[in-house]
Amino acid sequence: MAEDLVLDTAIRDWVLIPLSVVMVLIGVLRHFVSKLMRSNQVPDAKIVKEGQVIVRARNLRAGANFIPFKSFRARRFYYSNEENGLLFVPKGQAQNAQAQMFSDPNMAMDMMKKNLSMIIPQTLTFAWVNFFFSGFVAAKIPFPLTQRFRSMLQNGIDLSTVDVSYVSSRSWYFLNLFGLRGLFSLILGEDNATDDTQRMMQMSGFGFDPTRSLGAEKDSLDIVQHDWALPKFEHRAEAVLRKVLS
Repeated sequence: MAEDLVLDTAIRDWVLIPLSVVMVLIGVLRHFVSKLMRSNQVPDAKIVKEGQVIVRARNLRAGANFIPFKSFRARRFYYSNEENGLLFVPKGQAQNAQAQMFSDPNMAMDMMKKNLSMIIPQTLTFAWVNFFFSGFVAAKIPFPLTQRFRSMLQNGIDLSTVDVSYVSSRSWYFLNLFGLRGLFSLILGEDNATDDTQRMMQMSGFGFDPTRSLGAEKDSLDIVQHDWALPKFEHRAEAVLRKVLS
């Protein structure tokens, strides 16, 4: 049977609150350090143009049923024809995005700076937490949990008799690490440099090829079935108004 613990108020004052405050301050510091280390690069005009073309093609797919079929067919031909269509990329012109990224030293340097600004603070903070606060039961969740949450909430505590709702200091560190994104968005804005999850996704998407997005958008546009949503719209609107007024 799980045991109920009485948490000392000193743990709240000297472990829980300082750990939370330090995590917030480190996140704010990381944001401003990342802004200082970030180099102002002029975006490639070709990449910007391809991105705008993709956005316009998606808007065409989304609003295809609100324009006549002839207009939709002309726009689709403008984007996807195999002679000079904006979404058509010949096979010989497709570039390896990974090789292009390695050929640009500024891009590689920016990626290394971003990785260092993420790895170094996390390593130092985890070492600090593991050295000073290891083994503390810092908090308790105010609702019952199943045994599946034990490994997540009681990292560093090898006591199976403790209730699952108690949170160790090391687990509190990880909860703050991945749970403060909403607070940082309110303090620093949506485009902040403290979102480690988004940065990991960017690292996993290393070598992204924009030409594949053009090809995928071309295929999606080619299979769109046009069904005009506005035939006899005036008569339908008149019927609705008569029904409302009657």
